[in-house]
Amino acid sequence: MSGVVNVLALTGSFFMLQVYDRVIPGRSVPTLVGLAVFAGTLFVFQGVLELIRSRLLVRIGMALDARLSGQIYAALMRLPLRTKLAGDGLQSLRDLDQVRSFMSSAGPTALFDLPWMPLYLAICFLFHFWIGMTALAGVVILFSLTLLAEIRTREPARKANSQAAARNTLAEATRRNVEVLQAMGFGSRVAERWSGINADYLGTNATASDLAGTLGTISKILRMMLQSGILAIGAYLVIHQQATGGIMIASSIMMSRALAPIELAIAHWRGFVTARQAWGRLAQLLVLLPETTTSVSLPAPKSALSVESISITPPAERRMVVQDASFALEKGVGLGIVGPSASGKSSLVRAIAGIWLPVRGTVRLDGATLDQWSPEELGKHVGYLPQDVQLFDGTIAENIARFEPQAPSEKILAAARAAGVHDLVIHLPEGYETRIGEAGSSLSAGQRQRVALARALYGDPFLVILDEPNSNLDAEGEAALTIAIQGVRARGGIAIVVAHRPSALASLDQVLVMANGRIQAFGPKNEILNKITRPAGVPLKVVSGLEETAS
Repeated sequence: MSGVVNVLALTGSFFMLQVYDRVIPGRSVPTLVGLAVFAGTLFVFQGVLELIRSRLLVRIGMALDARLSGQIYAALMRLPLRTKLAGDGLQSLRDLDQVRSFMSSAGPTALFDLPWMPLYLAICFLFHFWIGMTALAGVVILFSLTLLAEIRTREPARKANSQAAARNTLAEATRRNVEVLQAMGFGSRVAERWSGINADYLGTNATASDLAGTLGTISKILRMMLQSGILAIGAYLVIHQQATGGIMIASSIMMSRALAPIELAIAHWRGFVTARQAWGRLAQLLVLLPETTTSVSLPAPKSALSVESISITPPAERRMVVQDASFALEKGVGLGIVGPSASGKSSLVRAIAGIWLPVRGTVRLDGATLDQWSPEELGKHVGYLPQDVQLFDGTIAENIARFEPQAPSEKILAAARAAGVHDLVIHLPEGYETRIGEAGSSLSAGQRQRVALARALYGDPFLVILDEPNSNLDAEGEAALTIAIQGVRARGGIAIVVAHRPSALASLDQVLVMANGRIQAFGPKNEILNKITRPAGVPLKVVSGLEETAS
């Protein structure tokens, strides 16, 4: 299509050539009318093809987004679990937008038109050797400007992208912590910090824009000078009867057409550079986090959990937070994990839930490693309540049902009753259809924790992991939590609870003690708690922080 468009772009030059060399000398009006009709028809075809080409580019950009957006979003969800994120964590989505925007712009048309420049240069040489040399000199000069644009815009584009990410990160942190800023009055200092980052971003952006604008202006002036120069050379050749007036005019138009793709490329080079960098980052992301697929669906686990010598490091760190942890649990067992702060309790349960990948060892359900299930399938068998409870903007029913499409009301109500939150929900103005706002902002901390507990229990998962589940609960909530854990065990599931407060251990029969990333003790609850009360038998650092539990 670009080839046909570029051939049709010769219409204006040859029309002028025929008018000056055939119509005017022969004073033939019918010839002029015929040429005008023919040229007009070709111009219409050229316009239609260019319109189709531009629309195709928009559709190509949309098709690229449709093909990759699901993979990018899925990778974006897993990326914080594999590495530390720079910026606000949404760079991949912005990269995809950047690539799609460039593909839908006029930038790619310049790249499609560049290979046809030799055609125009060849025709200029057919007109006359010096006309061709002038056009070739113009192409070389503008091509050099294009290379300069590539060299000079690469680093500013990369730097502006990283500064934009830092600016967005601080803005998002400000939005999340607005209450702290207001209460303690250091919002102005954070605002000054944001202003500094924003000033750096604007400065880098201005540098890149100035550079692109300067190169664009230079290319425009040079093109105008070259057009005038080729007219002057054409006039000189006409004076010496080495060319006709039609060739003089046609060569000027041809020169303009030959240089247009380079000028357009320079104008869009900054967008091309940023899109290319964005595509490189997306390619790295998809290589780092490929889609996980399984060809065989395993049956639901129903009998045992085993943790086999796992060692864990946080994402993108080398520091071991859990070392050589091993234990096994049978169905119907409730395990409490206790220990002082930073002993590795939460890290251990993240690995058991399949959130963090152990650097050594494996976690198995009914003998199968967790990676033998797809994340969606494994999620049906795992209920997880993290320390930092986060809900999504939507209704309470949607959050409890994990946003399952057409979730059965019976399953939602069963999970809510199992978590003891049903009566709380029905007393809200809109019941289960109450919209809770971003991160559950319309609910109290205790209400969010109880709704999140219902979400963990939705669908009766075999493995239920609760990390500090009673940190925001009142007495009624703690009683409901105890009943919920008993319910998991009664139906043959496994409950694992990370606890500092003794009330969370009431319905459990096993206890695991951690300190300094290692398991210090594991066994029946009463036996282990009796050991904890004997400082001579257990290191003091294990006892520290557990006195309330031991009591």
